[in-house]
Amino acid sequence: MKEITIGPNDAGQRLDKFLTKAYPNLPPAMLYKSIRKKDIKCNGKRCEASTRLEEGDCLRLYLKDEFFQQKPQEYDFLKAPASLSVLYEDENILLVNKKPGLLVHPDASYHFDSLIARIQRYLYEKQEYTPQDEYSFAPALVNRIDRNTGGIVIAAKTAEALRILNLKMRAREVEKRYLCIVHGTMPHKEDTLTGYLEKNEAKNRVYISRRPLPDGKTIRTRYRVLEEHAGYSLLEVDLLTGRTHQIRAHLASIGHPLAGDGKYGTNAQNKPTGFPYQALYSYFLAFRFQTPGESLQYLDGKSWQVPKESIWFWKEFHRLPPASTP
Repeated sequence: MKEITIGPNDAGQRLDKFLTKAYPNLPPAMLYKSIRKKDIKCNGKRCEASTRLEEGDCLRLYLKDEFFQQKPQEYDFLKAPASLSVLYEDENILLVNKKPGLLVHPDASYHFDSLIARIQRYLYEKQEYTPQDEYSFAPALVNRIDRNTGGIVIAAKTAEALRILNLKMRAREVEKRYLCIVHGTMPHKEDTLTGYLEKNEAKNRVYISRRPLPDGKTIRTRYRVLEEHAGYSLLEVDLLTGRTHQIRAHLASIGHPLAGDGKYGTNAQNKPTGFPYQALYSYFLAFRFQTPGESLQYLDGKSWQVPKESIWFWKEFHRLPPASTP
């Protein structure tokens, strides 16, 4: 028999969803059969798969020990470097300035170093994250940016913060602005672009059309020209929709690919810059709540900005040689 007391990070979940995450060795068929046979009880009473767990609930699982996966004593995130640039931190969230070249999550070919691994190590060493005390939650990222894009990433320290911020992101109540360098002179000093984006998963790239596509998603990208130099433009960009590679692909689709972008630009264009990757940085973030922020209401109206002088391509802009003709 296994007894579990539900903590704050596990509250609010359906019983079946919680147990699936907490005990991956427990086959789904066995899980639902055990609930029906009352071999799984909540607060000493019969429960349903859809029962919503509350903090303090006591679960008793009358199952064989083989179904209870042991927590590992060594954690992969401890293999990640300790390097982390923290912009802001409180008991609920962490704002991190991710450097270009770092994955936000591990992929199939690169397991041990990622932004989330560094964050989990950081919180573990501060004794704010204790994996053996958690059944179904680990600190998680709220937003993502490409490996070779730098900028502000939000991490949630608690399940409640993750739930609230995911809702705010979907409701477009988190403002993000980007800085980038593009090839060419923009047709307007300020404009809002509209297009239709279609994603090709196999090629890990997107395609933009000015006309609606059968499987396309509408995108809107606002830009403002900050400076022009030698056939390049320095832009501030505001994403009015948030799609994969939106800034890179949308600007390239109107003839102004990002400097250094090998996927949506060309090597011939990029070679004179010497840039190792696309000149794109998520440098500004603000919380603009239109609906109640619950326990995170104190964040409403607050904003953070990475100093422009610390962005790798900021000083390089005026050193760029004349651009090649697209």
